[in-house]
Amino acid sequence: MAKTLAGHAAADVLQNWDVQHIFGMPGDSINNFVDVLRGKKDDIEFIQIRHEEVAALAASSYAKLTGKIGVCMTIGGPGAIHLLNGLYDAKADGAPVLVLAGQVATTELGRDSFQEVHLARMFDDVSVYSETVASAEAFPDMLNQAIRTAYARNGVAVLVIPDDIPRDKIKNATSFTSSLTSFSRHIPQKEDLITGLNFIENAKRPVILAGTGTKAAKKELEAFADTIGAPIIFTLPAKGVLPDRHPLNLGQLGQIGTKPAYEAMEETDLMIMIGTSFPYRDYLPDDAEAIQVDVDPAQIGKRYPVSAGIVGDTALVLEEWNKHLQRRDDRSFLEECQKNMQNWWTHIGKDTEETSTPLKAPQVIPHIERIADEDAVLSVDVGNVTVWMARYFNITNQDFIISSWLATMGCGLPGAIASSLAYPDRQAIAVCGDGGFAMNMQDFVTAVKYKLPIIVVVLNNSRIGMIKYEQEAAGHLEYATELQEIDFAQFAKSCGGEGYHVKTYEDLGPAFDMAKASNKPVIIDVEIDLEPPLPGKITWEQAQGYTKHMMKKFYKDHSVEMPPLKKALKRLF
Repeated sequence: MAKTLAGHAAADVLQNWDVQHIFGMPGDSINNFVDVLRGKKDDIEFIQIRHEEVAALAASSYAKLTGKIGVCMTIGGPGAIHLLNGLYDAKADGAPVLVLAGQVATTELGRDSFQEVHLARMFDDVSVYSETVASAEAFPDMLNQAIRTAYARNGVAVLVIPDDIPRDKIKNATSFTSSLTSFSRHIPQKEDLITGLNFIENAKRPVILAGTGTKAAKKELEAFADTIGAPIIFTLPAKGVLPDRHPLNLGQLGQIGTKPAYEAMEETDLMIMIGTSFPYRDYLPDDAEAIQVDVDPAQIGKRYPVSAGIVGDTALVLEEWNKHLQRRDDRSFLEECQKNMQNWWTHIGKDTEETSTPLKAPQVIPHIERIADEDAVLSVDVGNVTVWMARYFNITNQDFIISSWLATMGCGLPGAIASSLAYPDRQAIAVCGDGGFAMNMQDFVTAVKYKLPIIVVVLNNSRIGMIKYEQEAAGHLEYATELQEIDFAQFAKSCGGEGYHVKTYEDLGPAFDMAKASNKPVIIDVEIDLEPPLPGKITWEQAQGYTKHMMKKFYKDHSVEMPPLKKALKRLF
C-alpha cells in the first residue's frame, strides 16, 4: 500500500475540516509541519504573526465571528507559552480553537532538552483536549479528534507535535476517525415550558436579559418580547442581536450599561434570562422571580436563584412559547421603559454633539458610526473604550466582537486582522485604547504585509483609563496609570500603512473620511481628554469610594493635615 508523510495526511485532515487560515510563527520544533503547509499554501494560508499571543487572539476572534474553528500554530517552549492569554479568551467565550504546538523530537522528550516544556500539562487547564502525538500513524487520527472535540465542546483543543512526527511515513489514510460530524438541537421538556409560561403570563413587569444564546434566534426573540410587552437588555457580547435603536432594546447592563436598563431591573417582577450567564449579581434584581433558558443545564441557577429553568435550544423554546402566548394588552411598563430610553438617547446625544477641543471620547464615536458599513465587523478592545462603544455606538447590522469574559487588553487589533481574513469583502474596524493597542501594536505590520485594509481607531488619553477610575471609585489615589505618549500615526506610516493624528474637532471628520477611502491599513490616533466612564446609574458604594478618593487627593495636593476630619471619614467609610 502506498505511503505518505504523516504531515501530508494531517494537512489533508485540516482541508477536510475546511481550515483556510492558520495564524502562527515558524520555528525549529514545528518546521517540519510548516514545510508541509508550504506545499499547501494555495489551500491553507499561513498568516505569519509577530507575537504568538496575537495568533491565539486572532484564532479566537475568527471562531467567534465565523463559528468555524480558529487555528494557531507555534513552536514549543516560549512560543507555546505566549499563546496562553488568547487561548484563555477562547475558553472563556466558548470559541472553538485548535492549537498545533511543536515539541522536541520524540527521542528527546523527557531529557530536559533545549526549550522543552511539558506542553500537554501546561495547556490542560485551558483546553477541552490536550494530547501529545506519540506516533506518526496516530497523527491524522488525533488531529481529527482534536478538531471534533473543539467543535463539540466549544473550546480549545491542543495537539502537541514532536518535530520528527510529520516527516515519518504512514499509510495514506486515517485509520479510526473521519472528518464527518453532526450537531443536535436541545429539545426542551414540555413541563418546563409550561412552568415558564405560567410565570410569564402572571408577570406584570417582565424584563428579558438576552445573551449570545439569542444570536441564532433573533426573530423569535423579537416576537416573544413584543408579545409579552417586555423590554430587552442585552449582555455586551450580544450587542447587535437587535439594533440599538430598536424600540424593545434598553441597551446593556452594569458598568457599561444604560440608566433605563438599570432601572428596569430594579422594577421588574420577572427576569427572563435567555442564553446568558450574566456575572454581575449587583446589577440584577434583589428578589424578583426569574426563569432561565440555556442549552447548558450547568448554567441554570448558577448566578441567580431562578424559579424555573428550561434547558433547550433558544429558538425552539421561544417558538413554543410564541405559539401559546397571547399579545399582552397592558403595555404600560414597556412604554415607560421606552420613554426612559428616549430620554436617555436625548441625554447622551448632548455628549456626541459637542464640537469643542480638547476632544472627548463620545465625540469620536459618531464618526466611527458614520464611516462603518452596514455589514462592518467591529473589533473592540478592553477598557474605557468598551464603555464608549457599548454606550454610544448605535449598532444596526454590524458584527461586534470583544473579549467579553476574560476581558483581556490587546484583543482589538487581532480581531480586526482575523475579521479581514475571514470576510475580505467586509470592512474591519478595530477600536482600541492606547493601552490596549500598545500591547499588540507590533502586529499592525501584519495587516500591512497581507494587505488587509483595516481601520484602527486609537482613543488616546495617555492613561490606563479604566484602572485610573477603578482606583478612584475604590477610594484610592491614582497610581501607575500614566502612559508615555506614542505617536501611533507615525508608527502606522513607519510600518507602511497610513496614519492620522487628530487633536482638534475640526480634524476628526477629514481623518475618518481619508481612512474610509484608503485601501491600506490605517491608524487614526485621536487625542482625547480624561473623562470618567461613569456607569448609567452610580451606586452608593461607587459614590462613597469616589468621595473618599477626592478627600485623599485634597490632602495630598494641599499637604493639609486634618486629624479630626480624617478620623470622622475613617468612621464613615
